[in-house]
Amino acid sequence: MENRIAGKVIVVTGAGSGIGKATAELLAGLGAKVVLGARRTENIRMVADTINHSGGQAAFLATDIIQKEDLNALVGFAIKQFGRLDVMINNAGIAQLQRMEEVDISGWEQMIDVNIKGTLYGIAAAMPEFLKNGSGHFINILSTAGIAIVPAMGVYAGTKNAVRTINEALRQESEGRWRVTGISPGFVASEFVSNIKNEAIRSASQATADKIAIPAKAIAEAVAYAIGQPDIVDVGDIVVRPTVQG
Repeated sequence: MENRIAGKVIVVTGAGSGIGKATAELLAGLGAKVVLGARRTENIRMVADTINHSGGQAAFLATDIIQKEDLNALVGFAIKQFGRLDVMINNAGIAQLQRMEEVDISGWEQMIDVNIKGTLYGIAAAMPEFLKNGSGHFINILSTAGIAIVPAMGVYAGTKNAVRTINEALRQESEGRWRVTGISPGFVASEFVSNIKNEAIRSASQATADKIAIPAKAIAEAVAYAIGQPDIVDVGDIVVRPTVQG
């Protein structure tokens, strides 16, 4: 099978752990030049070092996706390092799960800032380069929480479904100039659950994840599948979840 990933320049946010780390490592192993962004510099430094020591090509830059200037800098850094940008993977996200009656406004705002605004900032940062090149690929990581709505996940699911809607508009507006893919993971073995503030929900979510979570590499392989298609093929939506997940 032809390797259509080799040589592509790919930015990955939230690349210090979990899905972002697995995705960066897999794509680099397939010959992509990956640029890693995350808040924790030491994490992305270690991921980049692992890739480079294994014969791949990786660079990194500390990035807080709620700061649009940081995403502009990340894209600019990718172009400076490798000459262009082919794929923008907006992976970084956060979940603060609470029932609506708890009125966790700070949690709502955090999810809106990271999951919606952070993704939009990533799109905005990459768009000028894609317009200049006449091609590109946006990959936005969504969630199965936006497919099966359950208590305590209303706002989180809402942020992910906002991006799902944005994806479809972005796809239609492309008219063939760029591709748009949304990937909805279910329970994945990662640090994601550990960021939930509500102790009871965090413990319950972690217990479920410990029982059924799939490896982050399963999501990375879905990302690679979408990128590896011919330029005329746009893979719109992929759902990847444990077989036993309800």
